This record gives sequence, C-alpha cells and structure tokens, in this order.
Amino acid sequence: MLRRSRLFLAVSFSAVVLCGCGGAAGGAQPSAGATASTTAAAKDKKQQFEAAKADCMKQKGFKYVPYVKPEEQVSEEERKRDSGDYQAMRKYREKYGFEAFSQFVYPDEIGIPAAVADHEADPNAAVIGSLSGAQLDAYNKAKDGCVSQAAKKVLDLELKSNLDYFNQLTLTKRRILGDELDSDPKLVELAASMSTCLKGKGHPVSDMKPSAMDKRGRLVFLEEIKALARKQQGDEHQQPDLTPAQARPYLVKEVKAALDDLECGKDFYAVFTPKETAITQQVDDQFAF
Repeated sequence: MLRRSRLFLAVSFSAVVLCGCGGAAGGAQPSAGATASTTAAAKDKKQQFEAAKADCMKQKGFKYVPYVKPEEQVSEEERKRDSGDYQAMRKYREKYGFEAFSQFVYPDEIGIPAAVADHEADPNAAVIGSLSGAQLDAYNKAKDGCVSQAAKKVLDLELKSNLDYFNQLTLTKRRILGDELDSDPKLVELAASMSTCLKGKGHPVSDMKPSAMDKRGRLVFLEEIKALARKQQGDEHQQPDLTPAQARPYLVKEVKAALDDLECGKDFYAVFTPKETAITQQVDDQFAF
C-alpha cells in the first residue's frame, strides 16, 4: 500500500488526480519465469516510449532526456500485502491505518517528500527548471504533442496530451476494475459479508461493490481531512496545517477503523488484493508507466 500511496502522491504532485485502481485479469498468478519475461518486455516498452518522446522533442527544438525510473525495490512485507496476506496487512495498518492521517504523522514515509524525491531524480526536472515562463509554456505544448505522437507509435494509444496520459491511465484501471472485479460473484458475496460485519461494528456502508468496499475506509478519512482543510484554509483542495502531534489523535481513530475493516474483510482482501495488484501492473505495463 505504501508504494501505491507514493504513486498517488507523485501524480498529484504533477497536478493529476488519480482515482481507485484495481484488480486482475483472472486469479492465476504468473510463474517466476513469466514474471521476469513480462518485466523485461515492460521495461523495453518504457525505454521505447521515452526515446520516441525525446526524438519528437528534439525535432521541435527542445531538450528531453529519455528517463525510465529505476524499479522500486519491493520488500517481502510489501509482496505479502499485495497478495492479501492478513498478518502483513494488519501489521501495516496498525501503524499507518488507511494512509490518510499517517501522511501528517509520518511525512517522510507517506507524504509528499517521496514524490518530490522521485521528481528531482528525473533529469528533465532540471531542464524544466531552467526555462522561463514563456519557454515553459512552449515546452509543455510541445511535450503534449510528443506524448500523443509517442503513445500512438509505441503504445498504440490515442492520447491528447501529457495530462490525458495520466487521466486515461486512471480511467482504464477504473474500467477494468469494474469489469473484472465488481462483476465477480465470489467477490460480490465476500463484499456483502464484509459490509454486514462493518455495519455491526458501527461503520456505515453506502456501496457494497467490491471496488467500493476496498476504498471505503480510506475515503472516510480523506473526507475528514478535506473538512479540516475547509475549516482552516477555506479550500478542501489545500492541505490542512497539522503537526504530527496534532494529527496523532486522528490517526489513532483511523487505525482502529482500519483494523475493524481488515477483520471484517479478511476473506475479501485475500481474494481482492492480489487481483487488484495484477490489474494495476497490467495497465501500468500497457501505458509504459
């Protein structure tokens, strides 16, 4: 879950809002050999996509450095969480809850600094930083065209701009999540049981679709953050001003809710999470993300 949060924050840092991601094309997990082959093919596609963007930008008179972000090292604990392992998920939630208020309590682990670090590692950050306002406008306009051109050439995707790239990535994940998981009879049954359990513990549930059950708890506490932002900043899209000490009581409440959610959803997550992990990877590979 931490890796997903960093992805969310990284894209938000680029002023792109990502909504839920999910599921898998079928429940079978690929063999180690198939995984290695798939990973190599995905990396090659990323390199081709970046090279195509760079060639296009050069033709337009701009510098763009082909950059493929190094693969993030995944710990054994992360692999277990991504497979729906109950003990690994419980250990994580005991500290971070749903990853809402934990960004204020543990800002170096959950917050924007991780996204900033990823951004600064990209050599194109220095290129962009050297441009004037007018130059940056021209650069972004050229990049929009080049992303569209490279996406068509390498990925066989019809995209309008760099922002559209992220939007379509998100929408594709959401669509497949609905197609594959919300229509899965077993997951629908498990989600209904989870809902009954949560209601019994005093947690409201308005939508029992599997995709909604997965993100329900996090959204509750993100809404609480928005309410604080409206009260403090007058704008729910701003971050509220919370020190770690001020945020701690909110996180304590969130952790309790997250553990209730996990207890009620133990069987649900064991099926949902590995499927969600697989589709996330599938779509990321399709978009060379």
